[in-house]
Amino acid sequence: MILTWIIAIPAIGGVLAWIAAQRNVRAARWIALAACFFDLVISVSLWISHRSLGFPGTLIREQIVPWVPRFGVSYHLAMDGLSLLLVILTALLGIMAVASSWKEITERVGGFLLSLMLLLSGILGVFLAYDLFLFYFFWELMLIPMYFVIGIWGHENRVQAAIKFFLFTFISGLFMLVAIIGLYFVHGRATGVYTFDYPTLLASPVTGRYASWLMLGFFIAFAVKLPSFPFHTWLPDAHTEAPTAGSVILAGLMLKTGAYGLIRFALPLFPGASAAFAPIALVLGVAGIIYGAVLTSAQRDFKRMVAYTSVSHMGFVLLGIYAGNELALQGAVLEIISHGISTGALFLLVGMVQERTGTRDLKHLGGLWATVPRIGGFTLLFALAALGLPGLGNFAGEFLVLLGTFQVNPAASAVASLGFIFSVIYALRLVQKTVLGPNKENWSLPKLSIRETTMLGILAALIIWLGLYPQPIFDTARASQSVIRQSASKVGDLP
Repeated sequence: MILTWIIAIPAIGGVLAWIAAQRNVRAARWIALAACFFDLVISVSLWISHRSLGFPGTLIREQIVPWVPRFGVSYHLAMDGLSLLLVILTALLGIMAVASSWKEITERVGGFLLSLMLLLSGILGVFLAYDLFLFYFFWELMLIPMYFVIGIWGHENRVQAAIKFFLFTFISGLFMLVAIIGLYFVHGRATGVYTFDYPTLLASPVTGRYASWLMLGFFIAFAVKLPSFPFHTWLPDAHTEAPTAGSVILAGLMLKTGAYGLIRFALPLFPGASAAFAPIALVLGVAGIIYGAVLTSAQRDFKRMVAYTSVSHMGFVLLGIYAGNELALQGAVLEIISHGISTGALFLLVGMVQERTGTRDLKHLGGLWATVPRIGGFTLLFALAALGLPGLGNFAGEFLVLLGTFQVNPAASAVASLGFIFSVIYALRLVQKTVLGPNKENWSLPKLSIRETTMLGILAALIIWLGLYPQPIFDTARASQSVIRQSASKVGDLP
């Protein structure tokens, strides 16, 4: 039941916070924070206990309960190393999201906390579901609370951004639904077993004329959520209009569900079709890296600039996944974790700056280091992480992706490496326009509070740790990666 509790605790905390907010808003916030912290303690304790045992076996925990056996639907949850890492990341960024809304969200606080916590439960369900029907349930469940977080508690153009986000992600999810149903019938006719159970489907991956179409249905859904070029256009608007907590969850977690889906489902279930599609995916990854970096450099809105960096970084993830070797895949997993931490921190900084100055326009910012030096220092650190400075987590992940990609496609690796050059341009521009330069507006701003300093300090320590000692991440994810590689080799190695 521990996996069910991991999913349920945020939802329960959200309901209790919603009820408590009717009388005491401060108590409601503490309830939500405690629920996320409890999930973090559970997941970290699982990590520590299984690391001490050397991760025996592939799965750390598993729960199977018949749900609709007539149609092959079961309540099947499972956690392996990859799921565990993402569950820990979800709990950690959940804490940061709740803490960031402490002063920003002052209206309908109970409804906001309920939406935020239900969103976290949906994301956790995505990372733990081992039944495709259950996975799709959690996949769509994520959309509803995020729609409300953006549409109700967002900024000026929040309604349009929320609708655009919902349409992109919901319609793309329908492609996956069709693919899941198609996989159900194709597998059933071939084996006589009609099921949505992931391990059963994994044991006999689909081949032949239907495999490419079914794989494409999964890929579209995951590529939109990633987001991959050219399916990224919903992301900048959603980030720009979302409250700080929504942006942290969106960049740090929801985008990761797309990457997770590719690693968990698209490659293992359709190894032959994925191998044939890999050259196209590599082109899309490289295009996303360059295109996202160039557009980032052209932005005048601080938050929109940070949003476009995600398009570039997620291009590295797509490149690493479809390079098809363990080195690149390790880099992709590390980049997933590092990006969640560094970009989540940058969005926290955007919120802190906007709360103090009332603007995100780079024309009116500048000179903040003199009046709020801690904001200046943290902005510099996380901007350096975004540009891929050696010694920080993003560099380690992206460098491994390039090394792995070079083994199979030197041209793609060479072009993708240009992303480092463009990232230097946008990262230095970000620092120059926000915290350096003259204090043109004569800012005299309050310093970071203990709450804000603690949040950023924890994320800073983690991004440095990942850059200097990423081996625990590799060790934890290795079991799930080996399963993916073995399934891919049944039909033919990825290029």
